[in-house]
Amino acid sequence: MILCLSHSIMGSDRKALPVLILMTVFLFSGSPSFTSGSRARVTVPRIEEAQSPASPRPSAAPGPAVQLVFKEQHVVLDNGILQVTLSNPEGSVTGIQYNGIDNVLEVENGESNRGYWDVVWSAAGTNGTKGKLDRLEGTKLEVIVENEDQVELSFTRTWNFSLSGTVVPINVDKRFVLLRGSSGLYTYAVYEHLAEWPAFIIDNTRTVFKLRKDKFHYMAMADNRQRYMPLPDDREAPRGQALAYPEAVRLVDPMEPEFKGEVDDKYQYSCESKDISVHGWISSDPPTGFWQITPSIEFRSGGPTKQFLTSHVGPTSLNVFLSAHYSGEDLVMKFGPDEPWKKVFGPVFVYLNSLMGDGDPTSLWEDAKQQFIAEEQKWPYSFPASEDFMPADQRGKVSGRLLVLDRYSREESLPATGAYVGLSPTGEIGSWQRETKGYQFWTRADVDGLFSITNIRPGDYNLFAWVPGFMGDYKYQYTVTISPGLDIDLSDLIYKPPRNGPTFWEIGVPDRTAAEFYVPDPNPLYINKLYINHPDRFRQYGLWERYAELYPDGDLVYHVGSSDYRKDWFFTQVTRKRENNTYEGTTWQIKFMLEAVNISAAYTLQVALATAHVSELQIRFNNPDKNPPLFTTGIIGKDNTIARHGIHGLYWNYTITVPGTELAMGENTIFLTQTKSESPFQGVMYDYIRFEGPSYDRPNHR
Repeated sequence: MILCLSHSIMGSDRKALPVLILMTVFLFSGSPSFTSGSRARVTVPRIEEAQSPASPRPSAAPGPAVQLVFKEQHVVLDNGILQVTLSNPEGSVTGIQYNGIDNVLEVENGESNRGYWDVVWSAAGTNGTKGKLDRLEGTKLEVIVENEDQVELSFTRTWNFSLSGTVVPINVDKRFVLLRGSSGLYTYAVYEHLAEWPAFIIDNTRTVFKLRKDKFHYMAMADNRQRYMPLPDDREAPRGQALAYPEAVRLVDPMEPEFKGEVDDKYQYSCESKDISVHGWISSDPPTGFWQITPSIEFRSGGPTKQFLTSHVGPTSLNVFLSAHYSGEDLVMKFGPDEPWKKVFGPVFVYLNSLMGDGDPTSLWEDAKQQFIAEEQKWPYSFPASEDFMPADQRGKVSGRLLVLDRYSREESLPATGAYVGLSPTGEIGSWQRETKGYQFWTRADVDGLFSITNIRPGDYNLFAWVPGFMGDYKYQYTVTISPGLDIDLSDLIYKPPRNGPTFWEIGVPDRTAAEFYVPDPNPLYINKLYINHPDRFRQYGLWERYAELYPDGDLVYHVGSSDYRKDWFFTQVTRKRENNTYEGTTWQIKFMLEAVNISAAYTLQVALATAHVSELQIRFNNPDKNPPLFTTGIIGKDNTIARHGIHGLYWNYTITVPGTELAMGENTIFLTQTKSESPFQGVMYDYIRFEGPSYDRPNHR
């Protein structure tokens, strides 16, 4: 698991935090005191030594017993640290009392619009990624566990044909768990669709918490991605000016002048699944943190690099398990007739923390990171009462070593250092990035290519991998069947990346992103101050418009041997806006020299795309008007990565045969034409391009 951080938070050179975590894994020792703070921008303090969390069993946890109290239309969970109120029988979180705050959730919202699970769904056969919102309100409450150490509640809704067209056709079981001595609430849900029920589509499912806007002003999701945030009122006209799409707003007259001129857009705070471990909000008066902690990503769709929303202006905190963002309909969950399905989402941990005394409230972020580590170490949890959640003794393990054999690069295989290795439901090579219905289990190989995947739920899987620095995807040829307690050692596995001949030249780095290419400075009218001089400079608004400004008289031309892809290759091939407010496709050129050409031989162009949005990439050699082109992708992608400030979406990999007759001695030109041009957001991002010479016999050694 990798935190959404700029560096590791573990080490021996860090000081103890001035914070106490009031959770099962820490001791509670009295009420903290607080110092009021302003909304002035602050610098997060350097933490010299992390606390070492203890992990007592819930039954040994200190503090008062957990209490369950029924009221007229509510039920209250109370462990002496926090008090959680839920609507009965709907199962919405209407209030969380903590640290002297009567309710950390937005009291100006209706009770059903504070803390909830939801699903966006539609009937089978519909297109697009827009559907109906269903808050998954329960119709029955059942107490599953009630003792001094734990209370677990179940809010269920059972589907039947009389509900057709009104709510999503699944049975829903939402669970909420409060433990003794814990400074937070666990929640998980079980969705079930029976075979005889209607076909349907799920576009999105998540947990949502909307916090008090008069309290929570500072947002954090990484060491280098945290800041004070504007108010939701600042986004509304006339204080806010809508830009190219509703999510993006320029703050022209915000309530606090420090935000004037900035762009606010929730997509600027997206994160890859593997990095969404802890994120949330801080109040300075009193110093209080509200965090969503995700100890495992096994229940999220699309694998470790799938991108999801996190927190944004509201203040809103999300935990998204399935979405079409940065992927389009390929990541929509589609169910056909006679298709049974059941899945457990979570548990996730809604964690609250506070300062024991005077101090910088932003240190609560450091504390929340330590809490994530404690939660991750306890996964899979032992306390969930649902029989659908698999405890550790019902899970299995797979280990092995992955090697890479790139036969025209070197004769011997080398360790797949840093490879992403995972188990996903059975499918074609690379299918993991489009998989939505099952569970996925991922790890990273060490410097020797060794990997170990633990806590795998029973079932049939394929083992997939991809290796930074090499193109393509690996798939183990056999199905991996996991049963409880099984430990499988696959020994040495060999990945042979796409390769037909020796490298003549290459552009970029094969890492599935366009991050190494040139990302321009934003238009000064459309900045987010967080991303000035930031590694994620691609998250600024409006960068697609900079292309035409940088290339006003013609499209990009790249000269192999003299151009530098870090400065001379724009990070995305976009459309060009015309004077009549329409758009046109663009054609980029790659110019390279060949001293000799074998016209009877076949050359190879390897092209890897980091994303595409309603685009068609046509490739021609030495004749920009030749039809049909040597190669076309056809219309691909609905990632919308360009508009959503991403640097990658879904990965596409093409191996293109180039007959020697297409080439010439001396200078050659490759024409890359993106033909579709209905909007400014159509285009592609390249990951890597490599031109290979003709193949020749070379020993294939280990």
